[in-house]
Parts: sequence; structure tokens; C-alpha cells
Amino acid sequence: MKHPDDDHELFNRLEAEMAADHGADVVDLDKARAAREQAPTVPAPVPEPTDPDTPVLVDQPAPVAAGPGYLGRLAGARRRAVVPVWLKSVAELRTASAWVARHYAHAAGYHALRAPIYAARLAFQAPAGAAKVVGDTMRWVADREGEPVRLAAVRREDAAEYLKLSRQRDGRVRLRTLVAALALFTGLVLALAIYVLAPDWLQAVSVSAVVLALGAAGRKADTPVVHRAVELPKATKLTSDIVLRALGALGIPAINQAQGKGRDGFEFTAPITRDGPGWRAEGNLPYGVTVTDIIERRERLASGLRRPLGCVWPEAVPDEHTGHLVLWVGDQDMSRASQPAWPLLKSGQVDLFKPVAYGTDQRGRWTEVTLMYIAGVIGAIPRMGKTFLLRLLLLIAALDPRAELHTYDMKGTGDLDPVGNAVGYRHAAGDDDEPVQYALDDFRALREELRRRTKVIRSLPRDICPESKVTSALADKRSLGLHPIVVGVDECQVLFEHPEHGKEFEEIITDLVKRGPATGIVVLLATQRPDAKSLPTGISANASARWCLKVMGQLENDMVLGTSAYKRGVRATMFAWGDKGIHYFVGEGSDARIVRSVYVDAGGAEAIAARARRVREKAGLLAGHALGEAPEPTTAAYDLLADILAVVPAKEAKAWSETIVARLADLRPEVYDGWDPDALAAALKPHGVSTIQVGRRVNGKVVNRRGVDRSHITTAIAERDGKRDAG
Repeated sequence: MKHPDDDHELFNRLEAEMAADHGADVVDLDKARAAREQAPTVPAPVPEPTDPDTPVLVDQPAPVAAGPGYLGRLAGARRRAVVPVWLKSVAELRTASAWVARHYAHAAGYHALRAPIYAARLAFQAPAGAAKVVGDTMRWVADREGEPVRLAAVRREDAAEYLKLSRQRDGRVRLRTLVAALALFTGLVLALAIYVLAPDWLQAVSVSAVVLALGAAGRKADTPVVHRAVELPKATKLTSDIVLRALGALGIPAINQAQGKGRDGFEFTAPITRDGPGWRAEGNLPYGVTVTDIIERRERLASGLRRPLGCVWPEAVPDEHTGHLVLWVGDQDMSRASQPAWPLLKSGQVDLFKPVAYGTDQRGRWTEVTLMYIAGVIGAIPRMGKTFLLRLLLLIAALDPRAELHTYDMKGTGDLDPVGNAVGYRHAAGDDDEPVQYALDDFRALREELRRRTKVIRSLPRDICPESKVTSALADKRSLGLHPIVVGVDECQVLFEHPEHGKEFEEIITDLVKRGPATGIVVLLATQRPDAKSLPTGISANASARWCLKVMGQLENDMVLGTSAYKRGVRATMFAWGDKGIHYFVGEGSDARIVRSVYVDAGGAEAIAARARRVREKAGLLAGHALGEAPEPTTAAYDLLADILAVVPAKEAKAWSETIVARLADLRPEVYDGWDPDALAAALKPHGVSTIQVGRRVNGKVVNRRGVDRSHITTAIAERDGKRDAG
């Protein structure tokens, strides 16, 4: 017969196995039961009733600690900076100090100008103030404040209490009459002494002080004498209630169900704090809700916060999960808030190899850009500040006297003239044949300059050029010719969509974008049509710096900011029509940042460019278009397809690429010298010709190498000529 303990042991084993299968902890029931029997009985805590409308206490100055033990909480704690951020930055400290000085200087001037009005207003109120002072004094002497108590005793017909109160009142009146008489006598003596002995200015000051004091005493509560010199912002403090109310208004089910509490609602991970000219709230969104969902509903979020759209900026945190939200709410609209003065507006020079401030973020902090070792793309719809941003970057480049500027305004409105005419080495405006041909000749020359620079860099010793790229020290050596070259093209789609030269522009600029940064050549392209046709993918995919102002759709957004930027929540579509100059900036080795570029109008641009020109003239570095020099005669235009047919006879159906480039170098050494099979393949690609595998017998063995089929060349020429005839 089976013992009952055996059944009990079997039950414990089965329960332990089930717990292990489900990933739970294995518990010995006998030990647990014994522990319960030995433990003292403690009444279970009664949960306090919770009000669903009670806000989460994130507004407390001391957040509640939570975590796996004290050491665990310390390890995961976020330590606040010992020295405030604004004390670490000299620029921010200077900006804050200047703001405080301007604020109080304005207040002092405002009130000083209105001081006579304040004095006149108080003088008119002085009679009423004198009457009020006399009346209050007489009521005090007569002990009027005790009259209600005495009348109450009369109503109760309490003779004893009334007599007691009357004797008390008589004593107070005698004492107060004596005090009033002494004060009146002292005041008259003091007034007589001032009248007889004091100088005129002291008499005037004394009388004025008495009149103003009586005027202040006679002032009505609803009629202030002094008005505010500065109207304080109407922005209210951001609290947890406001944040949860706004998130609940977005229509996210999890937040609506829990009203922002519990595991299914918004969880604050840090107290709401002041962050620059605004407030910062940080926390975890409900499960399954991402920051992108909030960014998509930014307009509704701003409505829930009752703040202008330009004040509300939800952001994702790169190192956190996609549901970690940082919400920054500014005091003023970003597009209307005053910017600190740009350090380069009045003075200063630039080293293009070092970061330069060009705009501010939502919090008013400077954002920097390094123009060397990059190729940049600027995209936006019309009238959002795209051209002004390109001109600002070109002005920064102009302030480095070593930089050689090539500026092209294909829109033709003259927005880049202040830079190009003052310091530009090459400059043209317009989209007709002459400026397009001018630009084509210049880009051909830039490609040859790129090849020359690669040879120079390759020839330099490793101790002078260890990383095989141009440095600031190498740029200083004019004998090497490695000074920075900055090319800026506004409305670049005009070049890429040109019916005759578009393919060649694409080929050359793609090469400059890919290989130019290491050789000191920077290409900045701006377009109002950021699509695959206006901005070739070979260029947009290799641009390391991107500036995207407002665009209308996901395709345009990702063409400028990179593939999947829209899905990651980096959406320039959220900018409003009034957010001119505000853009996403991707570069400097960091994630996308929202930046408001410095606004420099035409007059300011001319002044900065004139300053840059004076520096160049003094250093003897002004050249090219700025001096009125015409471009040097360039290599005659060549036809690559025709040249290949010339070096590959009809009897040779196919030829290796290395054989073709060698023959081309013999044909036109000034054009094809230094070409390799990769350069030939890149040059043929815009013409729709691809290299193929070509097999040849060498020493009895078949060797396959990349090459060109001559029939493909003749077909490409026929198609090209047919299009020209049709046009």
C-alpha cells in the first residue's frame, strides 16, 4: 500500500517540473509551508484608494528611487553635472550675461522715461491720500476697531462687560491722543527746521517724498501707478498633468485606457526639468508605441499642450529603445525666438578644417559644421530658405582665405552674386546655354584637378601625409596646390536634367562627390526637387552631409536625409510653412538634429563677402572671376564614344578595358592620361554602356577580363544621335 507522503512527494516533483518548463522558479512546498508556519502573522497592508485623476509625482524636486537594491539604483543613476552647462561654455555665459544686462537696461530706461508721468499721477492722488491718512489716524485715536465689541455688549444688555470695555476704550484714547499729539508736534518741528535750516534741494526732496507717499497711500487697488516694462511670456510650467493630457489626446489606445499610469501608460523616467528656454520631459511610451507615432501627431500634440507648433519638439534618443520619448517644449516658437548674434557676422576668419557655428538648435545652442571632407546636399520646397542656407555655407567658406570658390546660381536670380562676384574663382548665373557651357568647362577642369591632386597626395611621404588626405597644414603650402576647393550649385537639377550635357554633369559630379573630399574638394548641391531625377542616387547616397528643410513627402525626405530616415522618425515633412531656415542636419558624425540656420540678408552677405575679399587681397590670394579674369582655355570637348571607336577598329569586335584606356591615352593624353578600367566603366555608365567579360587566349590559355563590346558603342551613338535629331 502506497504511503501518503509518496503521493505528496510525487506532487511536488510534478509541480517543480511544470514550473521549470514554464521558465518559473522551482519552490520546495514543504520548506515554504514550514516557513509560513514559523513566521509571525502580519496583517496584509490595505491598499490605499487611488484616484484615476491623481497625477504621477514627477514634478517633485526629489524623484522616488526605484531599482534592484541601493547599489543597483546607484549604478543606473543619472548624475547631474557639477558645473552647469552654461558655465562650461564661454559663449553661452557671454550670451546669458548680455541678455540679463539688456533686460535690466531696458527696464531701467523704460521707467526712467516715464518717471515724470508716475510723479504727476501720484501728485494728483496726494489729496486723497492725505484725507485717507487723517481719517485712519482719527479712527485709530478714537479706538474705532473696538466699537463692534462694545455694541455687541449693549445688544446683550451686559452692563458689567460694557463698563469694562468703556474703561478700556477711555485708556486707549488717552494714550493714543498723547502719541498723536507728540507725533504732530515732532513733525511740525522737523518741517520748520527743514524750512529754516535745510538747503533748497533737501526741501524739494522732502516735499516731493511726502507728496509721493500721500499719493501712494491714496492709490486705488485697481489702478497701478507703474506698468510692466517687460511682458513675461505666457508659457506655463510643464507638468505631468499637462503632458499626460496631451498624450491622451493623441488617440493612442494604451494611453487613453490608463490615462498615462501603470505599465500600459506613459512612464516618466526623469523629473520634468528646465532645459534652456523651455521644459524637458522624458519617459517611456506604452508598449508598442514608438516615438515616430508621436512625431506623426506633432500638430495634435501641440494642441494638447496648448502651445504653438514651433514650441513642441518630440525627439527619439539614439541609444534607447524606440519607445523612449524626449519631449522639449519651448517658451517661444523656434522660428520667432531671438537668436544670439552670429560670431562671424562682424569679424573673424575661418579654418575650414575646424567646426564652425552656423545655426542654433531648439534650445538656442550653437550647432557647428565642418565643411572639409564632406559632400553636401540641401533639399527643400521653394521659399523655405534653401538658397539662403547654401549662401551661408559659402560665406563661411569665403572667410577661409585659402578656399577657392566655384559658385553657380542656376536659378538665375543673383542670390549667390554677393559671394561669387566678391571672392569667387568661378561664378555663373542662369540656365541658358552660356552659363551651362561655362559650368561644364569648369567641372571638366575640376575633374582634371581631382586627378592631379590624387597624384600629388600619392607622391607625398607618409610622415607628411599619413592618412592620404589633405590636411590644414598641407593646404597652407600653396606650392602643392592642395588648398580647399568649395563648389556650390543652387538648383542643381538644371545641370542633371540638361538634354545634352546632363549625363556628363552626373558623371563628373558623382566622381567629385565620391573622391573629392579626401583631396580637399567640397561639393554642395541645393535643389527644390529632391527626387531621383533631379538628385542622382549616386550623389545622394554618397553625400556625408545633408540639410533638409521642409519637404512634402517621404520620397523627397529620404532622398535628402538618407534611406529609411522617414521610418526612423527623421521627418522634415513636419516643419510648418513658417519654419523658414529650420531643417534637419545630418553630419558631423551624429544623428539628425533640428537646426535653425543663421539668417543673413543680402546686405549682410555683401558685407561679409567684402570683408573676405579684403583679407584675400591683403594675402594676395584673390584670383579668377573676382578679379575679372576669364577662365583659361580648357581642353577641347571630346566625344568618349567616338574616341573608343577610333581606337578599337571594326575588325576588333571586343577589347579589354585596359587596352582601350592605353590607346585613349595615346590618342588624347591631355584628357585620358591616368585613366584605368574603373574610370572607363564609370565614364561609360551615363551613356548606357556597361563593361562585359571579354575572353582572350594568352599563351595558350583563355584569360577573362573586363572589356567593351564595340557594337554596344555604335548602338549608343546611334541612339544619342537619334535623340538629338528628334529634339
